[in-house]
Amino acid sequence: MTGRTNLTIVLAAGEGTRMRSDTPKVLHPVAGQSLLAHVLGAAPKGSSASLAVVIGPDHEGVEQEAKRVRPDAATFIQRERLGTAHAVLTAHDAIARGADDLLIVFGDTPLISAATFERLRAPLKRGAALAVLGFRAADPTGYGRLVVEGDRLVAIREQADASAAERAITLCNAGVMAFDGRKALEIIEKIGNANSKREYYLTDAVTIVRDLGLEAVVIETSEDEVRGINTKAQLAEAEQVMQTRLRNAALEAGVTMIAPETVYLAADTTFGKDVTIEPFVVIGPGVSISDGAVIHSFSHIVQSSIGKNALVGPFARMRPGTSLGEGAKIGNFVETKAATLEAGVKVNHLSYVGDAHVGANANIGAGTITCNYDGFGKNRTEIGAGAFVGTNSSLVAPVKIGNRAYIGSGSVITRDVPDDALAVERSQQTNREGGARRYREIKTRGKAPEGG
Repeated sequence: MTGRTNLTIVLAAGEGTRMRSDTPKVLHPVAGQSLLAHVLGAAPKGSSASLAVVIGPDHEGVEQEAKRVRPDAATFIQRERLGTAHAVLTAHDAIARGADDLLIVFGDTPLISAATFERLRAPLKRGAALAVLGFRAADPTGYGRLVVEGDRLVAIREQADASAAERAITLCNAGVMAFDGRKALEIIEKIGNANSKREYYLTDAVTIVRDLGLEAVVIETSEDEVRGINTKAQLAEAEQVMQTRLRNAALEAGVTMIAPETVYLAADTTFGKDVTIEPFVVIGPGVSISDGAVIHSFSHIVQSSIGKNALVGPFARMRPGTSLGEGAKIGNFVETKAATLEAGVKVNHLSYVGDAHVGANANIGAGTITCNYDGFGKNRTEIGAGAFVGTNSSLVAPVKIGNRAYIGSGSVITRDVPDDALAVERSQQTNREGGARRYREIKTRGKAPEGG
């Protein structure tokens, strides 16, 4: 929002015990990114925006993730869990520095969008002291109800405290709020703990705002956008929603997907024009796919780049660090890792290319292996432009195959091969005339024929 400064506080201190996991809840992934990363990615950015993340003690991994995604993020440790308002005041110093708008959001709402944050801030510019994000729940049971009179928010009533009439309300509290930053500290510091749990609840801010003669309003969004994640089942539901979003965005961008419901994308997947993805493809984080590329069925791709008009699969596995040049092809049951395959390279089937560079238009035959690991460390294989590697060859790294070199099928190559050289490494073939007949006679002598 131009001309207004903003502070976003992300509450990410929860243990997530219902996830039944040693991993902090906000570090669980949806579409290849942590829940926290999705929220931080949607929060306001730029020179007028600042960010604070409230984390739990001994959650260094959460702090590292926050800094990875948003290096500008300040972190604050909530050592006692005494309610949501207490969590917000853990970032007291950040609030005290002042901002026009203060946004408060939970770190386990990965589907929230930047556009919704902007809509939530808009009433503050018009004079409201507090804007609360709400949604219409299909089943409101368990949610706090938003009680409104006209266009003003009167109260947030928890299920246990709601009257029968209030329980019939389907407009529910999403937990995301925006405060007038100039009044936020005064309002939040007035929140008490006169309740059965002796905790400080941020929802009490609505009553305080009204007592101060200020205005509180509701901004509505969809139930999907504010899904909180507390269980693995809810994590899977959020994944479904995110995948639907990503597939629809890809289709809108011109990607052809024959059975989109079978394709899994990452939040950062990028596409060129006229890309085709066949059924049952999994694309993990860090993948870019250029114009005209085709990804055939049952391929799995992570942290890789795919060049123009390249062909992948079916049944291909592209591991981190793979780069396919224009028109390159990796086919059936081919695995690559930390490998650059230049334009026109063909690795059609049943091969492993790892820690390697393959020059333009080289052809790698079926069953070829770059033997990159010696039991102690990884070594590189260099294959020159236009080289031909015959089927069932083992290239024992470190080794260099020259430009236009030819490797005979079945070879185990342990030394460099010069440009334009022919390398064949296999034992001499011996044919023993009649040997097969004599062998059969020996094996069957004295045996009765087997019945049909």
